[in-house]
Amino acid sequence: MNVLGIESSCDETAVSVVKDGRKILSNVINSQIEIHTIYGGVVPEIASRNHIQNISEITKIAVKKAKISLEDIDVIACTYGPGLVGALLVGLSYGKALSYALDKPLVGVNHIEGHIAANYITYKELEPPFLCVMMSGGNTQIVHVKGYTEFEVLGRTKDDAIGEAFDKVARVGGLGYPGGPKIDKMAELGEANIELPKTHIDGLDFSFSGIKTAIINLHHKNPNVKKEDLCASFEKQITEMLMEKVNMAIELSKMDKIVLAGGVSANSYIRREFEKLNEKGIKVYMPDLKLCTDNAAMIASAGYYDYIAGKRDDLSLNAVPNLKLD
Repeated sequence: MNVLGIESSCDETAVSVVKDGRKILSNVINSQIEIHTIYGGVVPEIASRNHIQNISEITKIAVKKAKISLEDIDVIACTYGPGLVGALLVGLSYGKALSYALDKPLVGVNHIEGHIAANYITYKELEPPFLCVMMSGGNTQIVHVKGYTEFEVLGRTKDDAIGEAFDKVARVGGLGYPGGPKIDKMAELGEANIELPKTHIDGLDFSFSGIKTAIINLHHKNPNVKKEDLCASFEKQITEMLMEKVNMAIELSKMDKIVLAGGVSANSYIRREFEKLNEKGIKVYMPDLKLCTDNAAMIASAGYYDYIAGKRDDLSLNAVPNLKLD
């Protein structure tokens, strides 16, 4: 089964063709990072306009690279939330138009579910159930993946997402956008020698606004603080906060499989810390770096499992910017 995936939830216009949920035939991404860098973050209106300009051409390239025709597509899968509403509407509208014109089934995909499904492409043997640690600019949550289409959120951030904290700290430090890769690179050159507060919150929920604010205040009071050390200290402390909740979730759930998902799962320090869980008998799965950030292959994979579970959508499907996983 060939699934055409469309992703336009933020600043990447992406189209992919994936066979049977696991094999990438093509995965084309048009990134807008250079456009938004001068603004220090994504400008929704600009993102939407660029999606409109690029979506048709990216689709043609993806189909050509897959060495198939549009008639060979079995299912159209497109992100319908969460994300920027204008950006979502571009990919969703295009997907609905393709579905209607080609008379192919339409499946709306939850963007978070897509990030989880990226691991099915990287690890052909991976099957639920498992725990997933979702880390991105818009979401941070621990999810019990009970089945391919069955999810239970065990804990989530009460304020900032972890990726949002990375971006804001990078902006204050003058590192630019996107913040995650900038901090990751800078931290490699520094030492984690700055004491930072750790937010204590009950259960499996997170809170990252405190450490973000502490970094901002520290930088304002001492603008000459060594950026390399600041980044290393921030990265270490925020990872410790993350791992504390993950270890708690493992203990409570008795699960022995941990899956990482989302853009922040590309962070080299976080990946090294999670790899240590293997020493405790916990099998850790991390998506290929090219599948950590937004892409359409993950949407096609998730759409495949939604489709075989019986999910179908019609042309009334609308964008849901605050769509939840559960």
